[in-house]
Amino acid sequence: MELEVRHLRALCAIADAGSLHKAARQLGMSQPALTTQLRRIENSLGAELFTRERSGCRPTSLGRSVVSRARPLVSGMAALVAEATSAADLVGGERLRIGSTASRALVGWLRRLRRRMPGTDISLHMDVSAGALLRTVAAGRLDVAFVHEVEGCPLKVPDGLERRVVVDREPQFISMSRDHPAAARPVVELADLAQDRWILDPTVDGEWDGVRRVLSAAGIDPPLVHGDYQTAASLIAVGEAVAPCQPTSDPRDDLAIRPLRDDPLAVRLLLFSRPGVAPGARVGEAEESVGARVFGDLADAYREAALRAVDYRLWLTRNKSPLLHAEAA
Repeated sequence: MELEVRHLRALCAIADAGSLHKAARQLGMSQPALTTQLRRIENSLGAELFTRERSGCRPTSLGRSVVSRARPLVSGMAALVAEATSAADLVGGERLRIGSTASRALVGWLRRLRRRMPGTDISLHMDVSAGALLRTVAAGRLDVAFVHEVEGCPLKVPDGLERRVVVDREPQFISMSRDHPAAARPVVELADLAQDRWILDPTVDGEWDGVRRVLSAAGIDPPLVHGDYQTAASLIAVGEAVAPCQPTSDPRDDLAIRPLRDDPLAVRLLLFSRPGVAPGARVGEAEESVGARVFGDLADAYREAALRAVDYRLWLTRNKSPLLHAEAA
């Protein structure tokens, strides 16, 4: 077996993350696949590169040596890809490559961008992992990324990215079945959900740890189960589980979406971008960065989605949110 750049990237990720589970999430692959890959690399070299412990993985002395040599190679390849991508952009015309975690603001944002930047090739890449999107921006394969950061679980942001705050604190609501006893109330207490299964997607950066922290602080310990939110909806509808959700979530006949008392769960909505002149910049805007160019459209699209959601609009009214009075484009 010959070592390739992807193998070296995997070794660096394991060393940085300190665990196969976290490294697999960062690399966008399953833990069993990464474990198999590591085993093959070690078999090829004839020696162990990491010691597996209950608390995670630690590099052996040989592992430290291999990783130290691998890092400049991985960085060099990333720089080569970024330069090649930038060169291709110049040849191929104006492009805007957007990355995003799930958001009801996306449709309105894309609509505004296409209207503002006619002739620009606008593409969208979705990922549940904010960290993966930020690394893709840093590598030059995306121009901007719209992501959420779970409160209490800061994202690991690559050096050199510009950051803009779309919403400093967005409350997370709870999705439950229509016949759940708590659904009859306009605001739900965490204690009302202490006996419910909470379904969480572990691939969403920070969410598992953030929810566990909030539940522990409230003195409750409901069962937590893994699952993606698309699958979760059917379980929630029949009363098998509850789940945190975005306050802008679309209503459904079989689901109730309610705010939590005192809003213990929250995220921050952020826009990250690479420095550089925005595509489609008009005369006099040559120094405007990509992030600055698209931020206003995103903020307007988010406000539109927020005001369209009835329960969220009521929450915004109770909390005298400035979103109610901001001017839409």
